[in-house]
Amino acid sequence: MSDVRTEIRELGEFGLIDHLNEKVILKNASSLKGIGDDAAVIEAGDHVKVVTTDLLLEGVHFDLSYAPLTHVGFKAVAVNVSDIAAMNAIPKQITVSIALSNRFSVEAVDDLYAGINAACEHYGVDLVGGDTTASRGGLVISITAIGEAQKDQITYRSGAKVNDILCVTGDLGSALIGLQILEREKQVYLANPDMKPELSKYDVVTGRQLKPDARMDIIHELREMGVVPTCMMDVSDGLASEIFHICKASGVGATIYEDKLPIDKQTFDTAVELNLDPITCVLNGGEDYELLFTIDQKDFAKLEKHPDIHFIGHMTKAEEGKFLVTKSGTAVQLKAQGWKHF
Repeated sequence: MSDVRTEIRELGEFGLIDHLNEKVILKNASSLKGIGDDAAVIEAGDHVKVVTTDLLLEGVHFDLSYAPLTHVGFKAVAVNVSDIAAMNAIPKQITVSIALSNRFSVEAVDDLYAGINAACEHYGVDLVGGDTTASRGGLVISITAIGEAQKDQITYRSGAKVNDILCVTGDLGSALIGLQILEREKQVYLANPDMKPELSKYDVVTGRQLKPDARMDIIHELREMGVVPTCMMDVSDGLASEIFHICKASGVGATIYEDKLPIDKQTFDTAVELNLDPITCVLNGGEDYELLFTIDQKDFAKLEKHPDIHFIGHMTKAEEGKFLVTKSGTAVQLKAQGWKHF
């Protein structure tokens, strides 16, 4: 064993993944895609299976002082379904593993599973197994989702080409702002338990944080319109960070435009109220779970009038770098400052 100690934070989450992946060798021909995308892809005869897993820890990914257990259960499923959607696949099954301390009652577990079951109903997936065990700390939830698609429908991060149009669904930054509001109201309550949280005017942003919705609607609509994105991933760690992942995987650069970035009015107004720059929130806020994807220019006309797909830029040659063009027309180098896990 080496005497050298390297702190995990020196590598960061994705550096650690790359480090571990260096030692992984795929031995089975059916393992079409391993580590490095939103989900693994496995050969299944005339189609493929996609598999993804996410781990949610109390105190890291959710705070039960303001997150209802039902919402936590729904969100745990949604974030996994979002990874399936990011592969342009349809979710079919999930397994759920939980670790519980003795402060949780049977009724509390029922609340958690009410959210899980509601998400299964919403996304049309079956809960087919899992595991339960004890925890000496808080609640731990691990969900594995399994989806499927035809081989020519699967979309990887690595398929973007120069001149492809970069698209994003919905709006961005809301989940980050929602988290700021929830944390602020928590501190107000801790300072004075007689003070009631003031959340009614922040329903959009707090809702996006507490109960995000994976964009399976977009996947079904793309199918109906005959559009297969050239690459795709979901926005979980921040728009800028995800653009960096696509550029690295596809060997391209990117230019995006500030005036094309989608932001909800409540998100914008609340960011200003909190003395945060709204565009910084759009670029670096995590947990929006919208879809970021590229399309060939020939498919633009099919999506041009879609009310919830926004064309924010285009892909360039790798040597041209990654830039944000501001409203004043100035090109500034894009920086990825999204969620850091370590």
